[in-house]
Amino acid sequence: MTAKRTTTTPLPTTGLLLIGMGPGRLSAMSLEAVEAAKAADVRRYEAYTALWPQSELDALEVAVGSVEKVMRPEVEQPDVLFELARTSLVALLVVGDPLQATTHVDLQLQAAEAGIECRVFHGVSITTLVTGAIGLSNYKFGRQTTLTYPYGGWVATSPLEVIATNLHQNLHTLALLDLDPTGEGIGHQVPMKPSDALVSLRLMRDKLGEALDEMPQGTALEAMRHEACAALLGRSLDEVPVVLCADMGTDDERMVTTTVGALGGIVGGRLNSLVFQSTTSEVEEKALLRWQ
Repeated sequence: MTAKRTTTTPLPTTGLLLIGMGPGRLSAMSLEAVEAAKAADVRRYEAYTALWPQSELDALEVAVGSVEKVMRPEVEQPDVLFELARTSLVALLVVGDPLQATTHVDLQLQAAEAGIECRVFHGVSITTLVTGAIGLSNYKFGRQTTLTYPYGGWVATSPLEVIATNLHQNLHTLALLDLDPTGEGIGHQVPMKPSDALVSLRLMRDKLGEALDEMPQGTALEAMRHEACAALLGRSLDEVPVVLCADMGTDDERMVTTTVGALGGIVGGRLNSLVFQSTTSEVEEKALLRWQ
């Protein structure tokens, strides 16, 4: 059975609804999404890739009915969800757009393989919201990444490699900030603060510097990535310009132009992301002046 996109046709009596909640408040959800959630027999809120404020979750439950939180294991190993979806209509509510994360695309594909009808109700994602809100051209954004916590003694360098490669190609980078210091996705979320991001970035820089000579350069892409990383390591990371985007899509939305090194002294919001700026046009420069 193939997965269906959202239509105005009646909802099935059984199956899985992937519902985009939008960025952070009930009023930003589409009417169609709210009605679909209300019609579901079972509602689950996926709470490990992003979070809503508790007050908005309370308002959501008033509008659509009770909602139970699920974490990474329940989504990546969806046996229980699928068992419910075979005999009832199950709504999985996802912050932003439900197909923004690869995990949910895989869930959609697994549902199709299991013969479970799956409907998708899209929502506003952080990707489109940030690029439009701060005023940088969407056409000049490269690959997106997530700045992760250092898990124990393990430090990922791939986020900094993505940033370096984008900058080398004169592209901006949207970097989401991690929610889970354990990396397990089972709860106990501690959304990364700007000061945490600074610590992680400096650790990534140090580790990348140690590994630079060992990076492969056999293909054109590998050679370009090596050149990009060397260029970033050759400048002061602390002086790289960024825009801090806090609580986007909520009443507390805030944007601040700053530098990596100044992140340690900035108080963020409940959820934060960073945009690493490349070369900006005259219009982009004027747009960014609003957030000084």
